[in-house]
Amino acid sequence: MKVIRFAVLMAFALTGNLIFAQQLPYLLTLDEARQYALQHNKTLLNARDHVTSSDEKYRETRAQGLPQVNGTVDFMTYFNYELNFSFGSSEGGTIPDFTVPPYDAGDAQLFGAIMGLMGSSSGPIIMDNQMSAVGQISQLIFSGQYWAGLQTARIAQKLADQSLILSELDVKESITNSYYLTLVTEQNLRILGENLTNLNTMLEHTNNMYKAGVAEETDVDQLRITVNQLKNSQKALERNIQLNYNMLRFQLGVAPDAAIKLADNLEQVMAKINPQSALNPGFDITGNINYQLMESQTMLSKKQVDIRNWAYAPTISGFYSYTKKIITTGFDLSPNHLAGISASVPIFSSGMRRAQVSQAKIDLDIARRNQEMVKEQLEIQKNQLLFNYQSALENFNTQKENIDVAGRVLKNIQNKYREGLVSSLDLTQANSNYLSAESNYLSAILTLLQSQTALEKLYNTI
Repeated sequence: MKVIRFAVLMAFALTGNLIFAQQLPYLLTLDEARQYALQHNKTLLNARDHVTSSDEKYRETRAQGLPQVNGTVDFMTYFNYELNFSFGSSEGGTIPDFTVPPYDAGDAQLFGAIMGLMGSSSGPIIMDNQMSAVGQISQLIFSGQYWAGLQTARIAQKLADQSLILSELDVKESITNSYYLTLVTEQNLRILGENLTNLNTMLEHTNNMYKAGVAEETDVDQLRITVNQLKNSQKALERNIQLNYNMLRFQLGVAPDAAIKLADNLEQVMAKINPQSALNPGFDITGNINYQLMESQTMLSKKQVDIRNWAYAPTISGFYSYTKKIITTGFDLSPNHLAGISASVPIFSSGMRRAQVSQAKIDLDIARRNQEMVKEQLEIQKNQLLFNYQSALENFNTQKENIDVAGRVLKNIQNKYREGLVSSLDLTQANSNYLSAESNYLSAILTLLQSQTALEKLYNTI
């Protein structure tokens, strides 16, 4: 009983720990979020299955040129069919009634000997049931199309691996941008909350002054309108943050109701910004995954030309079979062992093979031109992304200066408002200008971070 009680208690303890663990939030840095997504993102799981399927396809293609072993078991019944034989010379005797060509005396003697071995020189033979087991081994000896197809399957494997790398880059880019967007939105919400707290304090102060007859009712109404507008903006930002977290959950591959917390903050992220390295890259276009994909696609098209050309060559294969006669009839002349070589030689296809070769060559030309276009597009994209990053960096520096100015102006207006030197309209206008500067600054941060992420993806360093 003690053992059972202990086991029950342990089960409850483990269940409680499991429930508690499921309720714990995912506390993730940006790097941890990327690594988690690489393991659990459903798009990447599908991409890895495609790689596995490509590996199996290669094994399937390779197996076609390796030895093939097949076995069959046959059973036949003749329903006690009687086969009649009678022998004589061709000059006046008789020959088997089922034989069409004429037989001479030597042929008759041969059949007589066979019939003697079967235990009868003439008369009906009852065809008994027949059962045999056959084992056959076949081996492809030469096929140009097989070897070209095997190389094609190997290139298809490489394409699947490269597609997986591209999918991983896409997922890491999406995770990074969603992470940045969430950090910026949360920062915006914090700034709005702090501003709303200050305005509520101002509203309360103004309302007290109004009750004391020092301030006008329009000052109170003006501040109350501004406070209500900020509350609406606050609720909208809270909903946006939830949408951002929902997107992160989907990209990470976690449950829709999983709790997620971001371990990094905006200051830590901005500290890693290195404009010098981003603006002076050592860009090697051959290291770009999109270029590598087009390069492999061109190789695949070239192998298709080889496959079509090899269609003019013969195919040679060999085989060996062994037949085990389990039940035989009295009339069985088939051998137990059989071996042979088969050669299939293409002779005339009415121009079909020539047309197939021409089509493959056209596809190869198209693939080569596409590869050149991708190369040119990547160079243009690099220049455009560098331009975007430079512009984003300049705008960030400008907005950073503007936010400092707007903050000083707001603080000065607040002090003057408390002293009664400016109206509530001046205060709300300065507050609006400050919030606009904060919004522009955070937007500049997000644009700069997204520009850097796009460059890192191009350089395959994300």
